[in-house]
This record gives sequence, C-alpha cells and structure tokens, in this order.
Amino acid sequence: MEKLDGLWRRRVASLVREGIIKSAAIREAFLRYPRHLFVEKRYRDYAHVDEPLPIPAGQTVSAPHMVAIMLELAELGPGMNVLEVGTGSGWNAALIAELVKGDVYTIERIPELVEFARRNLEQAGVKNVHVFLGDGTKGFPPKAPYERIIVTAGAPKVPEPLLEQLKPGGRLIIPVGGHHLWQDLYVVEKTEDGRIRKKRWGGVAFVPLIGEHGWRG
Repeated sequence: MEKLDGLWRRRVASLVREGIIKSAAIREAFLRYPRHLFVEKRYRDYAHVDEPLPIPAGQTVSAPHMVAIMLELAELGPGMNVLEVGTGSGWNAALIAELVKGDVYTIERIPELVEFARRNLEQAGVKNVHVFLGDGTKGFPPKAPYERIIVTAGAPKVPEPLLEQLKPGGRLIIPVGGHHLWQDLYVVEKTEDGRIRKKRWGGVAFVPLIGEHGWRG
C-alpha cells in the first residue's frame, strides 16, 4: 500500500501543477481518499493513472482529472446539502463528504454497485455517505432541496426533478449529450428567484444516465 500511496501522491501533485486541482481543500480530499481504495484489487496498481478504470457491472470510475474538474466547478463548501447521482465505486461521494464535512446522499441504480460502494466506503472509514438504490434521474426528494447536485453519467437533457430539487442559489454539474461517449459538461445554476442558467464547460465522456428522466435502459 505504501507504493500505491506514493504513486497517488505524485498523481495529485501533477494535477496541482497542471492547474486542474486549484483548491487546497480538494487537494487534501484527494490525498485522504486515494482512488486505489475504491477499485477492485486487480486494478489498484493502475489507480494513479489518469484514465477511467473498470468497476463491476460494466461501469467505470472516472479519471482523476475529470473528478477534480467537476469538484472544482461545484464549488463545494462545509455544511452544504449535496446529492450525487451515480454512486459507482463510492470514490466521488467520499471526496464530496470530505469537502462538505457532513452527510452526502448518493443514488445508484445497479444493486451490485450499491454494495460495492458501501463496502469501499466502509473500508475507507467514510461514515457520512448514504448510498441508496434507485433511479437517480428522479433525484432524492426526502433530503431535498440541495445546494449542490453532481451527476456522474451523461443525460439526454437535464432531468426536471433535479432542477426542482435544486435549492435557489444552488448549482448542478451534469454531462448532457449523446448516449455513447461524448457529452458536454454543464454548470446549471438556479437563481434566487428560480430562474435556470446553464453554462457549457466543454466536452467529456461518461457512461449513459439510465432512468425515467434519462436514457431508457
């Protein structure tokens, strides 16, 4: 594990040098929860590589640079109420929890990944991430409204329930575009008077967001 930790520290240092990780808080979160804690054993030696990696059920955990970019765009802070759509391995949720210093709610549609993420989070010592099985395109009404919503899969459009559950003054980070490979990453803001503003960040590549308000599985 010492070797993996060293490789990960070098990756984080590289992301800082490249200007991808800008905030000290995100740097510290990355160092506290390295990606090798959230992948299968056979992929741990590659966890520091800046590329997506396979996780169970044919899904992937995003490349470190992509995770860092989305967290920077989210502008997370202590005490924020955050929803993540697409738990995957649990890594991103652990980073979010470290940044908000509180509870994080995350929805995953694949039962195998719910168990995978819960196991990873427990082994990493993360106690304030709550993983639920369900259709993330519907959001999670019991804990709404959210100051931040982060979606880790590509949607055909921004799901209306997520906009409804976004608190005025809140921010939603979501890839929107084609079913396979390429989407555009958007920062969606809800003004204090309820208007929606969207800003395109750039091209990204995510697995499809499956659900009633996403792509049909």
